[in-house]
Amino acid sequence: QVRLVESGGGLVQAGDSLRLSCAASGRPFSSYVMGWFRQAPGKEREFVAAISRFGASTAYADSVKGRFTISRDNAQNTVYLQMNSLRPEDTAVYYCAASARVTSVTMSSGQNLDYWGQGIQVTVSS
Repeated sequence: QVRLVESGGGLVQAGDSLRLSCAASGRPFSSYVMGWFRQAPGKEREFVAAISRFGASTAYADSVKGRFTISRDNAQNTVYLQMNSLRPEDTAVYYCAASARVTSVTMSSGQNLDYWGQGIQVTVSS
């Protein structure tokens, strides 16, 4: 089992930055492709970003490209999402996900994901 715990969310203004963290415990962290998803009120959960096991490859949703950066520190068992130039439409609950069955590219489908965090609220005011 892998336990994922997100932190770093909150209320910010448009144009501000936030960094989300997701700390993992359990099986070896480097065994998993890690990613971030989000769900806004009344909408389906959507892919945000993913990173390969050792960080060589990343993938992003078009809506966040150039603004968000995903990274990981395998020594700290943590994956990060640096969010810059935040917009009101980025308001959502953000979820960390882990999978040993996908690549950083295929994680965007939302299929075959093994573990999820409990989610953390990010609210961007205009």
